[in-house]
Amino acid sequence: MGKKKGGKRLNKKQVTEMLQTLFQQSPNETFSFKQIFRALKLDTHPAKMLAIDTMEEMAWDDFLSKVSENSYRLNTKGQVQEGTFIRKANGKNSFMPDDGGKPIFVSERNSMFALNGDRVRVSLMARRQNHIKEAMVTEIIAHKMDQAVGKLKVEKDYAFLITEGNIFVHDIMVPKKKLKGGKTGDKAVVKITQWPSKDSKNIVGEVIDILGKQGENNAEMHAILAQYGLPYKYPKAVEEAASKIDAGITPEEISRREDFRDVWTCTIDPADAKDFDDALSIRSGGRGLWEVGVHIADVSHYVKEGTIIDKEAVKRATSVYLVDRTIPMLPEHLCNFICSLRPDEEKLCYSAIFVLDEEANVKSWHLAHTVIKSNRRFAYEEVQEILTSPNPSKGGGKRPDKNSSTSEDEKEALRTLDKLAKKLRERRFKGGAVKFDREELHFDIDKDGKPTRCYFKKSNDATQLIEEFMLLANRSVAEMIGKVKKGQKAKTLPYRVHDQPDPTKLEALREFVVKFGYKLKTSGTKGAISKSLNALMDGAQGKREQKLIETVALRAMMKAKYSTHNIGHYGLAFDYYTHFTSPIRRYPDTMVHRLLTKYQEGARSANRDKYEELCEHCSDMEQVAQNAERDSIKYKMVEFMADKIGNTYEAHISGIQSYGIYCEIDENHCEGMVPMHDLDDDYYDFDEKNYCLVGRRHHHKYQLGDPITIQVARANIEKRQLDFTLAE
Repeated sequence: MGKKKGGKRLNKKQVTEMLQTLFQQSPNETFSFKQIFRALKLDTHPAKMLAIDTMEEMAWDDFLSKVSENSYRLNTKGQVQEGTFIRKANGKNSFMPDDGGKPIFVSERNSMFALNGDRVRVSLMARRQNHIKEAMVTEIIAHKMDQAVGKLKVEKDYAFLITEGNIFVHDIMVPKKKLKGGKTGDKAVVKITQWPSKDSKNIVGEVIDILGKQGENNAEMHAILAQYGLPYKYPKAVEEAASKIDAGITPEEISRREDFRDVWTCTIDPADAKDFDDALSIRSGGRGLWEVGVHIADVSHYVKEGTIIDKEAVKRATSVYLVDRTIPMLPEHLCNFICSLRPDEEKLCYSAIFVLDEEANVKSWHLAHTVIKSNRRFAYEEVQEILTSPNPSKGGGKRPDKNSSTSEDEKEALRTLDKLAKKLRERRFKGGAVKFDREELHFDIDKDGKPTRCYFKKSNDATQLIEEFMLLANRSVAEMIGKVKKGQKAKTLPYRVHDQPDPTKLEALREFVVKFGYKLKTSGTKGAISKSLNALMDGAQGKREQKLIETVALRAMMKAKYSTHNIGHYGLAFDYYTHFTSPIRRYPDTMVHRLLTKYQEGARSANRDKYEELCEHCSDMEQVAQNAERDSIKYKMVEFMADKIGNTYEAHISGIQSYGIYCEIDENHCEGMVPMHDLDDDYYDFDEKNYCLVGRRHHHKYQLGDPITIQVARANIEKRQLDFTLAE
């Protein structure tokens, strides 16, 4: 073999790496043996033979192309790809190809210091003896982020921004003259001015905003938003544009609309809601029929396409709901005042008006621009109390009523809406909709934003009443555009689509639940599979394994998203479904309103490519908003537990990973982790397929869903992380 400096012989791995680098640096060049030996300084016969053998293998592996008996070049066909770089804290970085193929491993030395989410071009490397496919980053096409959020550390000669997570390889250097008055311990937003390169591994930036001291509620919430690139301030120019919008409704505008001002109408929302974007009206249609109006704030009447307000709404795509605040998609003047369907105020709406029989069958319906005047603003809790109180007309007798301001006629209207909603819901599940009544974690917080209570909110009759009528409107609108006669082409519309479950994950679920004595169909029609899933959920109800089975089943489900290419909504069992009912807080609903209005006026189909691009953006922003919301919940959870270090709680195992077990406290639903090193009575192997850890010697098992007693060990607010230990 050839020798390196210092007398060490070159091995095959080293020669492979040298050849890869040579060919990748000159992807369009053909090299003769002589040129290769000279470039790699191979001057002994064994070293040259090793290189020739290695190139032969690389050609078999499609990494190289053999041009002649004595020359090779890089096989660029399929070897160069573009996609997204995924950075991992443990160095196991990967490249996600644009074509949707499987992720490919990228070692740190081949990463070119790419950051998480960067758009990169890679060159596939020849497979080594371990046959793991690898890629080398050859170009960073575009950085995903040009700013970062973290904690400042100011030294004598320079300063650093220390960021959490795995976004950056190193802390960001900040020249002292670019600190904008920031001090050690301040949360700050830094714009990156210099990226890592061959010459310097440093990332350099300048402070563009000081959010406040670490631990301050506002600073921490703004830091979460900034971390995800979400805005935490509303641009003044956009607010000023909104303030100039005239809220007055002219007689001419009313004459163009259906008038519902004299029909009993109400809004039902969370007690702390300010933006009421949907209202329900009900009146008798005679002969056992009911006319129910689903009235939606007519945002597109006020927000015109291409205006400064619209551009800001497109960028945001959704309102973001953190634990203690809402970051609205639209300026406050619009979302909380002009468009909000507040009681005793005339409002413009876009409405789906249904005529239903006593069994909630839709006899007819139409879509119309309307004007309404809501009679009552109800909170969910008020409506729930009315629906669960004895009904005097049914011989339930009278009892003291907290809702004394609600007349008997209003209560009867709500009971009728509830009865119809229950029929709709029953039919939906019979039609194959999947039952996933997920609980939502909520906090009570004081005036300083500190959490005082942590609890789950379950859906009830009041929330389900609203849900069913919103589903009916969304579905009907989607069918109106998407359901066309054979041979006709449907006009462009953004749909809310949900694909069928991942077959592999579904099969894994079947294999898993059979151990608990349950059956699950994984083949057959969509309806048969969803009915089987519902039977599984019903069978597990109230059992110890209920949460475990729900968690595993949820993982088999695909994510819902927006697209102009309709594939139906699997979870709801609807062939056509869109989002029409929340234009104040979701941009796709505004797009749908605009298109429906144009189509009602006789317009041709809109440009599908343009709307598909907007759909993808809205789906991405929805995911970003959900991540920020999750982080705010984690932060409040840790803050809530910070003064409870050392306390012992009954909990259950809510997640299992190779590095530890996640436990959710039964009393307050806060989740933390018992690190693997705390399980020191044995060496535990992670059984990913069966969601458990198994001890090698004593075979003790920690299974998802198992009850467990924990002690709170650490509450790291900075990392938004709770650590538990097993209680003695």
